[in-house]
Amino acid sequence: MLIREVIEKVKNYHNGTYNGEKIKEETTRDKILYGNPEQECTGIITTCWATVDVIKKAIEANANLIICHEALFWNHGDHQEWLQEQANETYKRKTALLDQGNIVVWRDHDYIHSGIPMKDGSYKDGIFYGLAKVLGWENYVYQNDNFKYMHFEIPETTTQELASQLISKLNLNGVKVIGRHDSKVTKVRIPMHVLGDANDAITEAEKDDINCFLTMELIDFTLMEYVKDTSMLGIDRSIIGMGHFNLEEPGMQYMVEWLPEAIGQDIPVQFVQSGDNYTYITK
Repeated sequence: MLIREVIEKVKNYHNGTYNGEKIKEETTRDKILYGNPEQECTGIITTCWATVDVIKKAIEANANLIICHEALFWNHGDHQEWLQEQANETYKRKTALLDQGNIVVWRDHDYIHSGIPMKDGSYKDGIFYGLAKVLGWENYVYQNDNFKYMHFEIPETTTQELASQLISKLNLNGVKVIGRHDSKVTKVRIPMHVLGDANDAITEAEKDDINCFLTMELIDFTLMEYVKDTSMLGIDRSIIGMGHFNLEEPGMQYMVEWLPEAIGQDIPVQFVQSGDNYTYITK
């Protein structure tokens, strides 16, 4: 099967409606970011971000298609002309590796968020459903959040215990914690990007008594300030800052479970973790 045919089958497997609109080829970010799709697919690697090390592992596995969730060349839209014009050294070396393995990189962002099919005919956000499956939380979804899988009510634990569980299950180097480590946790919320105003998340926390936010991006304003003050008042509320890629990558890990069905052909598929972007120096 040609790589372009594999990509089309994966697109067709998804719901195809993102943010309330049908995904359009001219506007979607889900493009072939590199390589020639008019070749037989020898194997598929799924990952969050096609790093240099992921590309090396694809070459070792004789896989010439990498399906990633995030951009390849460090900018929104994956524009490469400016890097070529500047003769960017990292760009040259990374593309040389891709050329060495005749690798195609296709981004699956809008499509996988649009939903993967369930046995009952419904669709679930493939990234956050995958996270729930990896964590064993698929039965803990609450408050009509059956599509996004970003709102959970879990058996009571503490922030410390939950943080340790996340580090272990998601193979992380660590996490950032705001709030008391002994704070009790039952209601967990994954907010969207916290890059500034967080009025909605703060309102949600009060209204639904959310104990813990698992965050992608997190700045030192708004939600962080609120949670820190709230924790100081003895209220069970905390943040576990995991990082954007760390939080979404389990969805790409889970992709290997349904990808063979989507393709309908026996092509080797494996997940390669792009890796925790963070290391921690504490002393």
